[in-house]
Amino acid sequence: MDWTLFFIFLAACGAAAATGAMFQPGEWYKSLNKPDWTPPDWVFPVTWTVLYLFIAFSGARIALIDGNAYAMGFFAVQIALNTLWTPVFFGLRRMRAGLVIIVCLWLAVAATTVSFWQLDWLSGLLFVPYLVWVTIATALNYSVWRRNPPAAAEA
Repeated sequence: MDWTLFFIFLAACGAAAATGAMFQPGEWYKSLNKPDWTPPDWVFPVTWTVLYLFIAFSGARIALIDGNAYAMGFFAVQIALNTLWTPVFFGLRRMRAGLVIIVCLWLAVAATTVSFWQLDWLSGLLFVPYLVWVTIATALNYSVWRRNPPAAAEA
């Protein structure tokens, strides 16, 4: 493991995580009608911490492999979309726009998972929990958008 590369990828994850610190759910989100299966608030930072460590570790491994161009391209897209979702959903309170972004994020994470798996099975495997989490987050985004029409109205 090239630890310098790991910390570079971890920094990219940290930039994405910073949007969560800058745009916290707050009272607006707490007041929304959410499905019964919504994870408790404490689950989100714990889950994201583990996922970002997996994402950084996987990225650092793939970065060293020849023929990684598509994998690195998909990685860049998914981390950019990951960074974008929080300010759009929580900052701007644009649930529909958030849904569009998170569906694109899901596609990018799926493509990253497949491309990583083709190069290094461990890196691909470590992306699977991220794909599962983004699947849950997409369903939650959709459900919250549908359950809160007045709050979901976007100009």
